[in-house]
Amino acid sequence: MKPNITDILDQRIMVIDGAMGTMIQKHMLDEAAYRGDRFRDFPHSLKGNNDLLVLTQPDIIASIHQAFLEAGADILETNTFNANSISMADYHMEHLVRELNLEATRLAKEAADAYTTQNPDKPRYVAGAIGPTNRTASLSPDVNNPGYRAVNFDDLAAAYREQAEALADGGVDLFLVETVFDTLNCKAALFAINSLKEERGLSTPVMVSGTITDASGRTLSGQTAEAFWISVSHAGLLSIGLNCALGADQMRPYIEALSKNAWVYTTLYPNAGLPNEFGEYDDTPDSMAGVMASYCKEGFVNIVGGCCGTTPEHIAAIAREASKYAPRKKPLMAGA
Repeated sequence: MKPNITDILDQRIMVIDGAMGTMIQKHMLDEAAYRGDRFRDFPHSLKGNNDLLVLTQPDIIASIHQAFLEAGADILETNTFNANSISMADYHMEHLVRELNLEATRLAKEAADAYTTQNPDKPRYVAGAIGPTNRTASLSPDVNNPGYRAVNFDDLAAAYREQAEALADGGVDLFLVETVFDTLNCKAALFAINSLKEERGLSTPVMVSGTITDASGRTLSGQTAEAFWISVSHAGLLSIGLNCALGADQMRPYIEALSKNAWVYTTLYPNAGLPNEFGEYDDTPDSMAGVMASYCKEGFVNIVGGCCGTTPEHIAAIAREASKYAPRKKPLMAGA
């Protein structure tokens, strides 16, 4: 039995893994590789459907998990960022949502359990990754019709419920609602997850990670980091944090604001810098780890890792730095 993750978070800064998509891209998979034997004759293009690889290229996904564990990650994310019916509709694969989440969880759990067995003093946890979908409930995609919405709360909640059920059935240790650009989408996910937990009597902790989209310091739906936290603070979260969009050195004011205001643990897993003109990420492991070390030293974070562009080398460097510092101490809940 692994200890309650809060027991570890009170003792040290934990490390979440790096960029699954970046590691998949290194394999330069073609259409045939995405299809595998099972979907060889599927009538629609499948290249780019990274979540499908848990079925067609499971060895690649398992090897990526193992590489991040070897680098020192305490928390593995399942390869399920888009494994919901709304996102899978782009590939005409909504019918695979449950299978994708179950298989992705199995692959991550097998890897995590193997490393936990090797070193029980460093237990590894699996977080069921729940992405934002490719639609927004707060904004219109049509500039000529600002009142139009491509999705509503009920549709999102149903899609998230289906995914959360499969992740729970697979046995994830955590739920991770990540890369939140629209708080209303996030609220739908939290409603689905917490309803499921209540109905089943589950105690699975829930992590939430938003994304600051640009130098405005706001999410796409217009909230500051502090406002985002206030909007989801009712949900009984394990942690609140930020990932994606920006590099580590651009994150300081936003993670500092969360650190000062949130009475739960804080997470930070930024990109390896901002993308260059070729869409690639140039921040080196040592450079990124140095910035993350400053946040650890200043007591801003409880969980650190990497998003787009981060490799096992980045995670190893971040893990080395994080091990030198005590975890952030949570402030008291407002009104306590």
